Amino acid sequence: MIAVVGHRDLGSGTLELVEAELKARLKQLAEGAAALVRVGPGLPLVFGRAAREAGRKLTVLLPAQGAVPGVLPERDRPAAGELLVLAEQVRLLPFDPADRDACVSADERLVETCRTLFAVWDGSPSDGRDATAHLVAFARARGIQVEVIWPNGSVRGRP
Repeated sequence: MIAVVGHRDLGSGTLELVEAELKARLKQLAEGAAALVRVGPGLPLVFGRAAREAGRKLTVLLPAQGAVPGVLPERDRPAAGELLVLAEQVRLLPFDPADRDACVSADERLVETCRTLFAVWDGSPSDGRDATAHLVAFARARGIQVEVIWPNGSVRGRP
């Protein structure tokens, strides 16, 4: 499995650069490696598109309440719809998408299931809103291959 984590505050120009880089890297990986992403707008959606365009099978993780899908925040719903259309498989994962700590825990579980992690990361430390550095360290501590992606011209912050 190949997963992605990264900054959630990327504008459309940076997301376009990242999508092109993800497509190129996904095409270079061994045949049969599938992609895994937690549902959400921005980077998760860009990764899902890139994975399908590169011919990868895509598994999407949805938040769950017990044995049924949980309610997504309004801002996540359009991206979730597109990701579900792109997905070959959907898995439920118990977490509250409105709770930052629950999302970080869900991302840790996602990272633990992959062999390669793409980290869309500018090298900044984790803070109260962004846990990318933590997730990179988490993956490296488990021997998971981490590829940092930060194309020239990338910036944080939505325009």
